[in-house]
Amino acid sequence: MSKPTRRGNAPRRDVAQEITDLIIRKLETGVTPWQRPWRTFGASGRPLRHQGSAYTGINALYLWAIADSAGYRSRYWMTYRQAQELGAQVIRGERASTSVYFNSVNRSETDVATGEETNRVIRFMRSYAVFNADQIDGLPGHFYATANPVPPPPSEHQAAIDAFFSPVPIEVRHGGDRAFYSPSHDFIQLPQPAAFKSAHHYAGTKAHEMAHATGHPARLARTFGKRFGDDAYAMEELVAEICAGFVGAELGLPTELLDNHASYLDHWLRVLRADKTAIISAASKAEQAFKWLSSFSAPQEHAADATGDNAADELADDAAALAA
Repeated sequence: MSKPTRRGNAPRRDVAQEITDLIIRKLETGVTPWQRPWRTFGASGRPLRHQGSAYTGINALYLWAIADSAGYRSRYWMTYRQAQELGAQVIRGERASTSVYFNSVNRSETDVATGEETNRVIRFMRSYAVFNADQIDGLPGHFYATANPVPPPPSEHQAAIDAFFSPVPIEVRHGGDRAFYSPSHDFIQLPQPAAFKSAHHYAGTKAHEMAHATGHPARLARTFGKRFGDDAYAMEELVAEICAGFVGAELGLPTELLDNHASYLDHWLRVLRADKTAIISAASKAEQAFKWLSSFSAPQEHAADATGDNAADELADDAAALAA
């Protein structure tokens, strides 16, 4: 039976389930929300808050999925009040979307048998309503997408890609016709760059395999799984795919590049249907992987924005808290 909220008898919203349901619907149609089949040039291809900071983790993934479903072209999202403060107005009849943030409370508990008092930190997720700039009239022009963004010169774009990957302290070997990461020997194996369809296909594959490498015990220490099809294996592939999408957004790469993602769809769907917090956990781990990779190049501006949004901790891995 649905648990009533404090406001009458209306059932409490299950935001984690709403997020998971949308991602599942996209995957069922063969669409992976973290893959952007177009190039986004500039600061980042991520969704942006009203003041320009980028959404991270599950918020980036979820707002990408919403924008794709609704056909929004602007990268900017904001609350109703933020739109008003900018002298703009949400168009009548437009429906809000959801953004989430994580918070925590300290709870003191007393052991009945011993009388010993302990403190326990309880983490929880909250949501707030946001609108895309395309749903708002009267915003300054930069909030709306330009029809034809000007791409950087190819040499400049490639230099930015190289500047991202080159400093990362992960061994990359070239040769053969397979791309993989070896956890036991801690190296990435890639075919020669000339074997790929384009330099962007090479970069996208490298991003995916480097994402796997961040899970090494000496780095972020994720569980890799033992064989294709088991839940841990599927989860790790999901993390690597989402991280590669974040890298593609950062570097202006089209990321419909991983030809094998379809073979994982059934496994991902099984994991997501069984656990409504799985996609939130995967996005969080993918964000951590992206931040680890990007920490070796120029500083990236992806800190969560706490001004007015209470969104200061999007990166927390809160699957356990949400399941509680």
